[in-house]
Amino acid sequence: MKRTSEEPSLPETAAALANEVEGYLLVRSEVDDARREAEELCACLPWLTTAQAEDLTCHYVDKRLEFTRRVLRRSARRAEQLQQRYEARYAQLRLALLKGHAAAACAVLACASAVGAVLCIVVR
Repeated sequence: MKRTSEEPSLPETAAALANEVEGYLLVRSEVDDARREAEELCACLPWLTTAQAEDLTCHYVDKRLEFTRRVLRRSARRAEQLQQRYEARYAQLRLALLKGHAAAACAVLACASAVGAVLCIVVR
């Protein structure tokens, strides 16, 4: 069966799957951490009934995951801003370097032409 240009290659598919699994594992780890913290909090409050402790645990996990999402979104936005800033600066530096190399090449060419002209005059 022939693969179309729109279908991802095997390495791309494997990389996407690995990213998805990694994301799932990170989320599960965050949920487990939040649940453990909530259970530790409930253990410090021995007067809570089982239902109250479960309710507090669920509420804490939900709030903690909301907080984590906000932090991750903020971090992703900041990373994108930095990437754009660095790419713009890189483009500026690359252009300046290109201009410098072009000027140097022109200077070398001008000097070579001048030396060639002087040699032609001297040889005659």
